[in-house]
Formats: sequence, C-alpha cells, structure tokens
Amino acid sequence: MNSGAQRRTPRRPASDGVELHGANGYLLDQFLRDGSNKRSDAYGGSIENRARFPLEVVDAVLSVWDAARVGYKVSPNGTVYSMSDTNPLATFGHLATELDRRGLGYLHVTEPVSGAGAVPADKRALPVLGKVFTHTIIANGGYDARLANAAIANGEADLIAFGVPFLANPDLPERYLKGTPLNAPDVATFYAGEEKGYVGYPALG
Repeated sequence: MNSGAQRRTPRRPASDGVELHGANGYLLDQFLRDGSNKRSDAYGGSIENRARFPLEVVDAVLSVWDAARVGYKVSPNGTVYSMSDTNPLATFGHLATELDRRGLGYLHVTEPVSGAGAVPADKRALPVLGKVFTHTIIANGGYDARLANAAIANGEADLIAFGVPFLANPDLPERYLKGTPLNAPDVATFYAGEEKGYVGYPALG
C-alpha cells in the first residue's frame, strides 16, 4: 500500500457526479486569486474573503448533491488568461483545507510536471495540497506512464488524469501497458469544433 492510500480516506467510485471548475482563469479562479481579484468588499482582500465565493458555490452544490460525488478542479500555478497569485501555496492550501472539511470526493490538481510549462519542484502546490486534503487527489499536467506511476507510488496522487495523450491516442491504456510509442497530437485541431483531431488518430493494429 502506498503512502497516499494510507493517508487518504478511500471513496467508492461514483457512476456520476459534479466537478466544479475552479481552474484556468474561470470565474471561481478569478475570485480566488489576488492577481485578478481586486475587490474591496467581503469578497476581496484576504484569502478568506477571496475564497468566500468559490466556497459558497461549493456549499450550494452540496445542498443538493452528495459530497462524495463532488470534486473541485484547481490550477494553482496556472497563468492562462494572465492569472497569478502572490502566494499560491497559502491561497490554495486554504481552499483545499475548506474543501476537505466539507468532505468533497476529490480534488483535481492541474500542475504541469514536464515540458516547457513544468512547475519547478520548489513551487509545486500538489505536495502541499496533499497534506491538507485527505480524500482522493487527481493530478494532471504533463504526465506519462512513468511519471504517473511515480506520483502514485510516492503518495502525491491517487489518480492521474491524461488529457492531450488521450486526444491523440484513443487506446492510451493499451499503449502504456505495452510500451508502444504514442501518436503525436495535432495541436492546431484542439477545441476546433470539428471531428478532425478527435476521431482520426490511428489505433494499435
């Protein structure tokens, strides 16, 4: 049993659920981070105030949905749409603590670990969040099979989400299992709204 499994409260997988998107510069992310939130009322200033609206949304969802079936996605070091925060470890650490207190089923953390946008080891939020969020943690961002297995083995995450690799490889699990080379993704087709780039990649065999 890995250290992550020992530390976290296991949850039975749900067949359906809700993931609140608090990442990538979307509305909840805008309220939470001090680079975008310049309000001077009860929803701005301190970390507690900036987290007020995201947590109110969480509480509204929990009023009609079981907490074990609710997840929350964050991107602590994401800079898309000019997002920033002067102290992301403290900001997202507070949010993760409050989400854990509410018993959410999982925390989904997008934080690149490889490639040009990789977050330096000393600035990564995932290890910090994992200390305060005791339920399932899903990690995402630049993982391959080796990095994913390592993150699970060392207890940093319970699950790994693959985005881009799955777009270009509909049979990604089989390729990882067999150690087969992956198809290269066609970035120009991402989110283009047509079938090209989604259904045209070759499968094994």
